[in-house]
Amino acid sequence: MARAAVEISERRACGLLMVVRGTCRYEAAIRQANDELRQKLRELAMVRRRFGYRRLHAVLRREGWTINHKRIYRLYVEEKLWVRKRNRRRRVSVPRRAMLPPTGANQTWSLDFVSDALATGRRLRTLNIVDDYTREALGIEVDTSLGGVRVCRVLDRLKIERGGVPVQIRSDNGPEFISKAVEQWAYNNGVEWHFIAPGKPIENAYIESFNARFRDECLNENWFIDLADARQKIEDWRQDYNQQRPHSALDYRTPEEFAKLAGSSYGKDGGKAALENAARFPLNGMVRRRSRSRTWDIKGAGRWHPWNCI
Repeated sequence: MARAAVEISERRACGLLMVVRGTCRYEAAIRQANDELRQKLRELAMVRRRFGYRRLHAVLRREGWTINHKRIYRLYVEEKLWVRKRNRRRRVSVPRRAMLPPTGANQTWSLDFVSDALATGRRLRTLNIVDDYTREALGIEVDTSLGGVRVCRVLDRLKIERGGVPVQIRSDNGPEFISKAVEQWAYNNGVEWHFIAPGKPIENAYIESFNARFRDECLNENWFIDLADARQKIEDWRQDYNQQRPHSALDYRTPEEFAKLAGSSYGKDGGKAALENAARFPLNGMVRRRSRSRTWDIKGAGRWHPWNCI
């Protein structure tokens, strides 16, 4: 443009604009190698879908390509091969409240899933439902797939068998429990559905304890030939758990025996039916240091308590 406007030489124009003459005369050459590299990069990215450009560059270097990582990055962006972030699992956002221990039957139920396999290697799942107060195994639904609609169907069946629904149901943030079908069922039946904090199975301790007994005494002790055989053996174990197996938390009574006594004045532990389910000593927020003669409450500014057993 400078040469056309004032009719000066190329040397003079480049000198005034401080541009190297080689840069001015350069013409971009279409490299055939770029097309081959682009095709190879696209094919490799289709096979290694979760590889980024740096890892793809390392793979290409290993195959004998002598290229710079910046060139790979340019082609990687032009072909739109970047790794897409996986969507995190949706979790229910509800305010967390302190969980009070149950004080009666049919007050709080706990739900959870357990996985196992048949003799053929096919996976199966069980939906375990427990009454937190009486420790009864209300139901164990067995199938290869259990979705939200199936959960509602099982709860409707228990609603008829138990003569009503509980005040609260406790579960984790599994996709079956946060589904719209379960949410609609809880709303229609007036049930408060409590979701534990993610990664805190201790908040659902009743069902976690039951799952441990269920796996140790039933799943690990039986060989399931097919789905019908698994349903029969698991149901037999559930009946034995409720009617014959003594429960240590119920003063070694069976869950059905304790359920019959829970409504009367005489319960477990000699008329104190809620003793085992009572809230423990509140240790939240208290940081204590043990000594030989006394225990200091760090948060309480040096006050001491004669609780040497803590």
